[in-house]
Amino acid sequence: MNDKAMNPADAPLYPIREVSRLTGVNSVTLRAWERRYGLIRPQRTPKGHRLYARDDIARIERILQWLGRGVPVSQVRDLIDQPETATPAPDTESGDWDSQRQQLIAAVEALDLSRLEALFNQSLALYPVNVALAELWHPALAQLEEAWGDKLGAGLQRSLLEAFLRTRVGTRLYHANHVARGPRLLVSRLPEETHQLGSLLLALAASHEGYRVVLLDDAPPLNELSLAVDRLHIAAVVLVSAQAERSELMRRQLPRLAEQLAIPVCLAGPVTRIRAADLENSGLETLGEDPVQSASRLGPLLSH
Repeated sequence: MNDKAMNPADAPLYPIREVSRLTGVNSVTLRAWERRYGLIRPQRTPKGHRLYARDDIARIERILQWLGRGVPVSQVRDLIDQPETATPAPDTESGDWDSQRQQLIAAVEALDLSRLEALFNQSLALYPVNVALAELWHPALAQLEEAWGDKLGAGLQRSLLEAFLRTRVGTRLYHANHVARGPRLLVSRLPEETHQLGSLLLALAASHEGYRVVLLDDAPPLNELSLAVDRLHIAAVVLVSAQAERSELMRRQLPRLAEQLAIPVCLAGPVTRIRAADLENSGLETLGEDPVQSASRLGPLLSH
């Protein structure tokens, strides 16, 4: 079937910017899917600009469905080109996600910044941010956290990775905040959390959901948060930690803060599991440990 038969002359065609808005897939990723994997084949204007038909948009949505089920992009074409009734459920464990995670871990352990840069750029070019976080970055960082412990060189590996991600995520937040129209979030760590990896991933996930993210490097004094909320027009505060944190903070100071502020005060990271009993009826909103799920749970809290 030729392109004209698939896309009649009177069928609407959409430029890449509009397709990105409709599907949530950025233009860099759409071009990568086309060039590297042949997943989509838009028409071209005489000047070479891409134009997408409704069938292309439906195909992009099917691609997103497979990616959301954990299928690596390299396997998606074979799946979407099969009739739906004949498409088997994918064995995602046989895909290349594990290989990508091991490559990422190896790059961190080898302190290989060039490889780390390539893996970061590749993952966010080929996949929507939430998929890259859920399938690659969050599980790889969890494996690294388990392996680090008191291992020689672990401190240097963690510091290098944090510095790398702080720069890359910060750049993405800067540009995303200029075009986002969602509520503004303040994301920071709690006092006893000495590392920033958790808050960086959550900030990136929240930005993908359309929020404008103010990311603080250090835990702010609790008595200054009300000032930050007022001056920065914050719609929700998200505090991240992988530590148990002090009992006084968890049982008294944070619940008191939640009472004082007229916006949701949310906790994310392993602290929500560690302190689950203390957080019941505390007035604090718990988002969980997974950054993508945490970001998605903000929606209902901010829609009231």
